[in-house]
Amino acid sequence: MKLEYTWRWYGPDDPVTLQDIRQTEATGIVTALHHIPVGDVWSVDEIQKRKREIEAAGLRWSVVESVPVHEDIKKRSGDFQQYIENYRQTIRNLALCDITTICYNFMPILDWTRTNLEYPVGNGSYALRFDATAFATFDLHILRRNNAEADYTDEQIEKAKNYHESLNKEARNKLTDTIIAGLPGGHEGYSIEAFKKILNEYKNIGSSELEANLKHFLQEVIPIAEEHNVLMAIHPDDPPYPILGLPRVVSKQKDIKRLLSDVDSANNGITFCTGSYGVRADNNLPKMAAEFADRIHFLHLRSVKREDDGSFYEDDHLRGNSEIAGVMQAILSSAKIREDQVIPVRPDHGHKMLDDIGKETNPGYSCIGRMKGLSELRGLEQGLRFNL
Repeated sequence: MKLEYTWRWYGPDDPVTLQDIRQTEATGIVTALHHIPVGDVWSVDEIQKRKREIEAAGLRWSVVESVPVHEDIKKRSGDFQQYIENYRQTIRNLALCDITTICYNFMPILDWTRTNLEYPVGNGSYALRFDATAFATFDLHILRRNNAEADYTDEQIEKAKNYHESLNKEARNKLTDTIIAGLPGGHEGYSIEAFKKILNEYKNIGSSELEANLKHFLQEVIPIAEEHNVLMAIHPDDPPYPILGLPRVVSKQKDIKRLLSDVDSANNGITFCTGSYGVRADNNLPKMAAEFADRIHFLHLRSVKREDDGSFYEDDHLRGNSEIAGVMQAILSSAKIREDQVIPVRPDHGHKMLDDIGKETNPGYSCIGRMKGLSELRGLEQGLRFNL
């Protein structure tokens, strides 16, 4: 089994160029056609145009991250069946271009959420952070979601009240923008009014309904993936617990078991993100990696430092609570994985550090922090293989 080291690239406008990426020693590119509206078919011409650009730089397009799932599919409403057919056609078109690993997620509305995009850590670099009190402040006092108080304890409500009173207008606007204005790889962002409207569309959708809608989606797309030898790899929820009254259905070990058994196919697999799953202390990551090794089609390796109230920040790749070494050892030693199998892996996120401080970068996706993580992961793999 081989690990292929890859790098997420946001296309021609990414401050980190393909020429930069070649110097990191990554060989694969993880990208998407972000300019195509969610739900539209990715044409062969558009796919080939991006693929040629990547290959001209001496790299290969290893993974699509992501082909977004339209909100109508998640809600199973409106034109959901047409959007599913569009998704099926995109799978076919990617396969025609020999791109056969697709990462996607099934998180309602927000693909991933943080409250601070430049949280200072002890050595002078900056990390991404999710602060539970700041998020409750947004929910209770800025968004003012109906019945939001029911989701918080009295202590959390009091902390949020005090935190809100400590913020000036600029700080409140910054918090709002961080949460709903759109992070890399997600939607374009929302105004408060638009966000409230789409949030209301989920008012009758709980965990059981969202699980059923995910099952329906998988039943529709996995047969196409099987027909064209495409590996589908669902990304976990980030953070992996309900927020804003929205259900989360890909957060725990039992969620993986359910979705893999709902459509029991080798093509129905997971993106094993140690950062997302690692936020929950009840997720034993090395055991999960060992259990689902043959269905891990893509690896995101990053570590988080958990706090008791549900807050977390993104630590160095080999520190924190995500047990990266144990996860990698479980995968390298797994008897479930074929000897000829290649699993793409990327250093997920990275601290903003050194010359990247002060530069315009995509949050979590500056160059030097990720290159540091990539080097650490490659060294970890060599050390573990030496001792196997």
